[in-house]
Amino acid sequence: MGANQAAGGRSRGERRLITISLCMIVKNEADVLARCLESVQGIADEIVIVDTGSTDHTKRIASSFTERIFDFEWIDDFAAARNFAFSKATQQYVLWLDADDVFEPVDREKFIQLKSTLDPDTDSVMMHYHLGVNAKGEVTSSLRRNRLVKRERGFRWEKPVHELLMVSGKIVYSDIAVTHKKERVHTDRNLRIYRKRAEKGEQFDARDLYYFANEWKDNGYFAEAVGYYDRFLATKQGWSEDCIAACLKMADCYGRLNDRKKQWQSLIRSLIHGSPRAEMCCRTGAFFMQDNRLDQAIFWYTAATRLGNPDGIAGMIEHEAWTWLPHLQLCVCYDRLGNIAKAREHNDIAYSYVPEHPSVQLNKAYFDKLASRESSIKGESS
Repeated sequence: MGANQAAGGRSRGERRLITISLCMIVKNEADVLARCLESVQGIADEIVIVDTGSTDHTKRIASSFTERIFDFEWIDDFAAARNFAFSKATQQYVLWLDADDVFEPVDREKFIQLKSTLDPDTDSVMMHYHLGVNAKGEVTSSLRRNRLVKRERGFRWEKPVHELLMVSGKIVYSDIAVTHKKERVHTDRNLRIYRKRAEKGEQFDARDLYYFANEWKDNGYFAEAVGYYDRFLATKQGWSEDCIAACLKMADCYGRLNDRKKQWQSLIRSLIHGSPRAEMCCRTGAFFMQDNRLDQAIFWYTAATRLGNPDGIAGMIEHEAWTWLPHLQLCVCYDRLGNIAKAREHNDIAYSYVPEHPSVQLNKAYFDKLASRESSIKGESS
């Protein structure tokens, strides 16, 4: 054996590929499951599917990818189902996905590369979660999730709804993304689970109060939502990112309830919990724009354009607020004030981000027409 060769022909400096169990819980996912499982080819060494009561062809589809299919009686507890799935894993690391998640080809290749480069001392790998993608494939909203964890650490899921994977130790932040391709219409399932828990007299911690509020909001119960956001913030125990988001969501609710004073108070309240975010600046700009207070609107939209990028933010990111949206709104504000040069400047910046956006295209045609008219007038006068 040569001096630079180890057993099996592997060089001493070469890392052994980690092995991965993909663990999923599913129910009636026949329309999307194959798409998900096809996207993990080359990533997962083992696929564990836990079915919680499918009545369609979900299990048949799963069987074409794996023999490790298990049944779990649904008890309104996502954490319990995910922990059961994790208990069936046999490989070094555990990866979790939902059936409507996929790895896009570029992220799949990054993940395959990660398998050969990951330090075996790593306990968890955080990855981007692309929650919203437009027709061009551009990310509109995202956050980060602990997506890959070392099995021997025995990390557990907590919370029946909006479950949380509790991790510790050495955490790696990866640029790999999981893309959520939601196919189903939103339902009140999670709201019903929370309400059952509340009716039983369960005492909710800060995180539960926050997600209960989100469910009220997402189902159109705006008055109930603001009540729970208030209760969440009153605990003073929430994650700062959730506190900021709660204030902005309260503002959205009060806007729907036509309570302008409390809408404004909620926007400003977000500043207690952290520095201004582009999402807050754009909402505040819109608040003033609605009253035609254009100088104030310009101040806040301009602030949004000066915040840089949101790479260091771990919470939910609305990417439009950090890129093209404030410029599009500044275009409108300056046009109303008669400052055509500034209006066009900001539309050009918005165009550089979203050249196919209908409003940006209409604005461009409008400014091109004005420029043509001015050129014609100058030509006649000369």
